[in-house]
Amino acid sequence: MIAKYVPPARRLRTSAARLLAGHGPVVTYGLILLCCAVFVLSPAAGLNPAYGSGEALLDAQRAFFARWGVIPAELLSGAPRAAITPVTALFVHGSWLHLLGNMLFLYVFGQMAEQRLGHLRFAVFYLGCGALALCVYALANADSEQTLVGASGAISAVLGAFLRLFPKARVTSLLPFLFFLPLRFPAWIVLPFWVTLQWLAAQRAGSGPGVAYLAHLAGFCLGFLYAWGHCLRTGRRSGGKDGGSAAKDDGSTGRDDGSAAKDDGSAGEDSGVGPASRVKGPAGHRAPATEGDDQT
Repeated sequence: MIAKYVPPARRLRTSAARLLAGHGPVVTYGLILLCCAVFVLSPAAGLNPAYGSGEALLDAQRAFFARWGVIPAELLSGAPRAAITPVTALFVHGSWLHLLGNMLFLYVFGQMAEQRLGHLRFAVFYLGCGALALCVYALANADSEQTLVGASGAISAVLGAFLRLFPKARVTSLLPFLFFLPLRFPAWIVLPFWVTLQWLAAQRAGSGPGVAYLAHLAGFCLGFLYAWGHCLRTGRRSGGKDGGSAAKDDGSTGRDDGSAAKDDGSAGEDSGVGPASRVKGPAGHRAPATEGDDQT
């Protein structure tokens, strides 16, 4: 079979036209753009000279995280200002690495999940599961006054939904003990492996600043259960044969718009637990500028 070559410029125009018509993963792209815009304009990026430098910049960053991030003790105290932080914290990131790692996972896995769930349902799913994941973490650390920021709870929910909706989709992983040779494994192997790593890391996590693994686990479980319920409601098996569905169970969409999430891998930060994998999970790390804060 001979494939017809499509110039990159034409593919780009086609993708843009589909997005403008609302046929592409507009919610996924919108979330990525919003998170990037918030980060660049905030003191977290360190690009705006209005926030100063040195200690002045660090003070501005701490104030920014405290205002928009989740502080468990404050949230559970019933403070009105803290009520919206489980949602606003999803758009706040502590460093460039934190942001880029999370957005890469959202780009890779979010597109197919959005096309299967639908734009509006995916938006509600993302925000709802992300906020609930942060609330679960807050309930488990009710006395903590450390600030929790990041979209990993919501992105973990996307991973959980992806596992239920596309268990056979192949994901490219890099394994250090095989000299980082890229290998393709089905999602039903890669994603449970990632969850196991998160659970093991959560057992060893201390009470100090670091990665909020519990939020990752809560988000993943919520996403999986939501997708399970969606499949029951629509009468669709995980490898759905719905001819009108853009996203298919083999990890491709059959569209030439370049907007569908490819299952050709993603990169996450090595949290120091187990072998590094390109689908290790939402970026987890400690940002020097946000010491004292938990990141998801």
